[in-house]
Amino acid sequence: MADTTPRARRPKRPRLRPLSYRHELKYFLNRADYELLSRRLRAAMEQDKYARINGGEYFIRSLYFDTPWDGALQEKLDGVDDRDKVRIRIYNGKDDVIKLERKHKDNGYIAKQSIALSRQECDALCAGNYSFLLKRPEPFARVMFSEFATKGLRPVVIVDYMREAYTFPTEDVRVTFDKDIRTAYRGVSLFDFDQPTYPVIDDYSMVMEVKFNAYLPTWIRELIQPVSNVRSAISKYCLCRKFEF
Repeated sequence: MADTTPRARRPKRPRLRPLSYRHELKYFLNRADYELLSRRLRAAMEQDKYARINGGEYFIRSLYFDTPWDGALQEKLDGVDDRDKVRIRIYNGKDDVIKLERKHKDNGYIAKQSIALSRQECDALCAGNYSFLLKRPEPFARVMFSEFATKGLRPVVIVDYMREAYTFPTEDVRVTFDKDIRTAYRGVSLFDFDQPTYPVIDDYSMVMEVKFNAYLPTWIRELIQPVSNVRSAISKYCLCRKFEF
C-alpha cells in the first residue's frame, strides 16, 4: 500500500538572476594625471546623474562587513580570485538611499548585487539583527540572510571618499575618480559624521576605476593613456584596514 503520509514541504531555494559580470580596472593617480584626465573625460563623456545634481562630485560612505576571522580581508591579501565583499552604502550622508551590496569577484571579473534598505533595517543589520531579511520578498535578501547567519558577518570598517563619475552608454562604460579616501579607524557608526577620519593614501591623491562590459572602446582607452600602463590591484577596503595591523 502506498504511503500517503503528507511530506513536509521543502523550502524553496531563492532563484537569483544570473550574475552580470563586468571588467574593472583600477589605477592610482597623482594630482597632475587627474587634472589632465578629468578635463579629457569632461569633454568626451557625460557625468553620471549623481555628479550632475551634486555639482560634479558626491560623497560615498561604505560600511564593510567581514567574518570574525577576517575572511574577506585575508582572501584579498592572498590573491584569491573567487571572493565576495559585503557592505552597506550611503550617499551624501543621507538615509534616503541605503544599499546592502555584495560585490563578487571571479577570475578578474566583477558582479554586484544589492537591495535597498530602510533606515530601520540598516540600523538592525549594523546591530547584528538580520532576521528581517527573511521577510523581504527579494531572493537576494534570503541569500544575504544565509551569508550573515553562516559566516557571522559583522561591521569592521568605514570607507569614505568623494566620487567624480563619467559614463558612456556603449558597453556601459563608467570611469570614476575616488578622491580623499579616508577611514574612521575601527569606527563602524555609519551615520556618525563627528567621528574622526584619516586619509589612507600617502603617495597618490586618488583612485581611478574603469568599468565596462565586454570591451573598452578604443577612443576611451586612448583617453586614459597617461595611466593605462600602471594598473594596480587596489582595494579601498584593504587600504582602510591597513592601520589595524
